[in-house]
Amino acid sequence: MSGRKNRFQRVNCGRGACSTGIGMPEYPDIIVYREGLERRIRGERLTGIRLMNPFLLRSVIPRPEEVTGRTIVGVHAVGKRIAIEADGSFYLVLHLMIAGRLHWKPSGSAVPKKIGHAAFDFSPGTLLFTEAGTKKRASLHILQGVDALKSVDPGGIDVFEGGLEEFSARLRKENHTVKRSLTDPRLFSGIGNAYSDEILHRARLSPLKLTQKLSHQEIESLFRSCRDVLQEWTERLRKETGEGFPEKVTAFRPEMAVHGKYKSPCPVCGTPVQRIAYAENECNYCPRCQTDGKLLADRAFSRLLKDDWPKTIEEWEEGRRGR
Repeated sequence: MSGRKNRFQRVNCGRGACSTGIGMPEYPDIIVYREGLERRIRGERLTGIRLMNPFLLRSVIPRPEEVTGRTIVGVHAVGKRIAIEADGSFYLVLHLMIAGRLHWKPSGSAVPKKIGHAAFDFSPGTLLFTEAGTKKRASLHILQGVDALKSVDPGGIDVFEGGLEEFSARLRKENHTVKRSLTDPRLFSGIGNAYSDEILHRARLSPLKLTQKLSHQEIESLFRSCRDVLQEWTERLRKETGEGFPEKVTAFRPEMAVHGKYKSPCPVCGTPVQRIAYAENECNYCPRCQTDGKLLADRAFSRLLKDDWPKTIEEWEEGRRGR
């Protein structure tokens, strides 16, 4: 028994994806960004584009100078992308990825040297595009025409625009885990790692349940949870931002129920939140609310522990008490 406790302890004092990353902006963040930009640049003329990182621009035609001088006629959310529309059907499409962020500064502000990608200058102010970290994944496409804009749209549906029937059809289109399907941009628009955790917790569903095994009642609950969670968080971020510009965009917020809350008590039942680590992300869930008390197998840790991997929350808590 002592060997089991020691091995269990070594694994669970380790890493957590939420401890290092700031997280990709998702539906609520993109909506608040869009609304903040609409208030500031709609009807304004783009006076200049300053590109500091040549790798940011992923398109060749049109050239940046073809958009300069044009008037902004709208700002759109395209999945997790933001499309700034200028007259003549030109689009500046910004994909922030994980660490990209937007900042509204006084007109002519300098671009930060280490993290600055670009500046978009307007008479009322300057929009800075930055990206923290060493992995530069954020991108800018300059496009012309609605068809060109559609080419960068993964095709996922907005859960507020489609009904339950369309949601169900998308969900059951392929037989994947519900977590994977919710975060697939080809199926659903704007839902990523963070809010899928919150949605699944609200719906009391295991993230690893296969979509084609979901009952009609479970799909209906999931559909309702998608709308409720995204709407609640959009309103929360709107209230937090007010008339300002969103500067505290992060996927890890203390008010969240389970995402990034590994070992913290579930706000519903008090059970310690658990996680599944994979790639550069982790999935957080409550074993009592979502998996009938069972711990989901973590690919890396369960392979390491083999038979010592705890199967239930009771075994997990016993291992913690034995430290």
